[in-house]
Amino acid sequence: MRLAVRVRPGASRTSVGGLHGDRLVVAVTARAVDGAATEAALRALAEALGVRPRHVTLVSGATSRDKLVEVADDAVDDLADRVERLRAT
Repeated sequence: MRLAVRVRPGASRTSVGGLHGDRLVVAVTARAVDGAATEAALRALAEALGVRPRHVTLVSGATSRDKLVEVADDAVDDLADRVERLRAT
């Protein structure tokens, strides 16, 4: 499953949830320096979805706040439901 994500680096706390347009918002405390925010966002998304970090990979947007990530469909059975719950928060 591919997800459009909006990363907010430099946040006061890490959180996953809500929408920015049609993109899932991932706020991370890491700054946008040398890919630190991207790595933190991928880890936070994996934790929020309840999957291993290796199941979440960056497809595009390495230097952008708007990213496309792929979550392995076989990681969990109810992945679509988990994503929808995050979008609603």
